[in-house]
Amino acid sequence: MTASPAADPRLTPANGRVADISLKGRVTAERFTAGHPARVSAPVADLLAEPGGRRERQLLHGWPVTVYEERAGHAFLRSERDGYVGHVATSALGPLLVATHLVAARATHLYTAPDIKSPERAHLSFGALLSVTGTEGAFARTAEGFVPQCHLRPCAMPLDDPVAVARMHLGVPYLWGGNSVLGIDCSGLVQAALMACGIACPGDSDLQERGVGTPLIPAGDLRAGDLVFWRGHVGLMADDVTLIHANATHMAVVAEPLATARSRILALTGHDITSCRRP
Repeated sequence: MTASPAADPRLTPANGRVADISLKGRVTAERFTAGHPARVSAPVADLLAEPGGRRERQLLHGWPVTVYEERAGHAFLRSERDGYVGHVATSALGPLLVATHLVAARATHLYTAPDIKSPERAHLSFGALLSVTGTEGAFARTAEGFVPQCHLRPCAMPLDDPVAVARMHLGVPYLWGGNSVLGIDCSGLVQAALMACGIACPGDSDLQERGVGTPLIPAGDLRAGDLVFWRGHVGLMADDVTLIHANATHMAVVAEPLATARSRILALTGHDITSCRRP
């Protein structure tokens, strides 16, 4: 997913009515505030350009946010995971809890009791964050319920293989602006893979192309983990010839020869590879 970089409202916590206090003197707003901390309490929350508007990205359970304004059932906020700004339904938010663990399995369930036969409360995606307060048997205890310990990893111990994370998402359906295993887009997949491994990464492909890692010259010297960019699209190399990417042709995350993807994209759009980068 990509968007115009002009003025970049994606990363500017200001909407005319309210703005982050750090922007005082730089933008026009009726009031300036430091906002207040909160977190995403829903399994997945759409980050909208405007209340009721188009989805720009998604925020996952446990992700910390700074809320600047609540209006019309939505909060204007910034995601502290990647700096993205937008509107989220207030019903999807809760009090901030310091995350201790990451959901490191493709998905898991939040149960009402430490028992696999107990009712589940929520389906949590890879990348969701939890505040674990203890353990009971094979389960981690949180304020909201119980999660299998084998599906979690301490936040202080990031994963070390973005390709393995990308492979975990093979078959996930394509969703414009998606960031979860229920649906993901090309840049959401790259962000999930890199951030899980402790590598800072914005959510849209144009920003990733400008700021993640270092450019490769020549672009043809590729290896596992390298990023390949087209206009409005990005994928991650599984090895020196295979690309993993979420795309609208397959409507899913797939692995295929880079040469095949390149030829198809050129035929469909008229656009060739624009750059390659190594995180």
